[in-house]
Amino acid sequence: MRRDSFATYHPIVNFCYFAAVLAFSMFFMHPIFQGIALVSAITYSIVLNGRSAVRFNLLYMMPMLILLAVANPLFNHAGVTILFYMRDGNPVTRESILYGIASACMLITVMIWFSCYNKVMTSDKFIYLFGRILPSLSLIFSMVLRFVPRFKHQIRVISVAQRSIGRDVTQGSIAQRARHGIRILSIMTSWAMENAIETADSMRARGYGLPGRTSYSLYRMDRRDRMMLMIMSLLVVIVLIGAGTGENNIRYFPSIHMKEQSWCSGIVYAAYALLCKLPAILSLVEELRWKSIVSRT
Repeated sequence: MRRDSFATYHPIVNFCYFAAVLAFSMFFMHPIFQGIALVSAITYSIVLNGRSAVRFNLLYMMPMLILLAVANPLFNHAGVTILFYMRDGNPVTRESILYGIASACMLITVMIWFSCYNKVMTSDKFIYLFGRILPSLSLIFSMVLRFVPRFKHQIRVISVAQRSIGRDVTQGSIAQRARHGIRILSIMTSWAMENAIETADSMRARGYGLPGRTSYSLYRMDRRDRMMLMIMSLLVVIVLIGAGTGENNIRYFPSIHMKEQSWCSGIVYAAYALLCKLPAILSLVEELRWKSIVSRT
């Protein structure tokens, strides 16, 4: 992971931020809100992962967005503005096209936000937040987060070992490759189960989840964290007020209807844009500050 200033904040700040942007991305289908959220999520994923994020978004996320947006009008024929008819006689409406685009943007945005969440909210942060409240659930969730990268690493190790004795999925006939793949999968399943049992036994031996148990933590809430929570809370309140007054809402069926834009709309849009772009702005400010220090030396 590249250097990210937002990831150095207290876990409560990180968790509250992602909870807010994920909830808003899922519930606000307004096109301006969808556009702000999608661009902000892509920007932050690039800040975290660099070129790999650009490649991932271009090769996987954008094609998926286009596919989902195109597929919706083929199955959803609601709406009063008919553009044309398909060969089977079903109409293609403007409302279904726009709703398909909004739904696709919402899904892709949430997926990208979750990829950023997995980079910032590490398992130790999650256990710190929920270890005392939900010890069993937080342990399972942290194990799930760690499982995917460990699974990928372990399957490479097993594949290399099997290749050395001629039992890799790339060796032999089709039937032999299938048997080799099943064998590797069986080894991985055994490894995963043994690893889970060992982790559970280790945590139980350490008294994890017992009442009165103390644990060491590096995280301390300081002035910077409190200030960030105040800024985030203010922006969230402005966005929620906009939702209450209808600035964030849109109706797609049977016809498209949304509130006319005003200066209040601009304030709500600006607050939401600032909220979504906070991590990227913090990283940019930190990088500029670092370059300024280096240039003076």
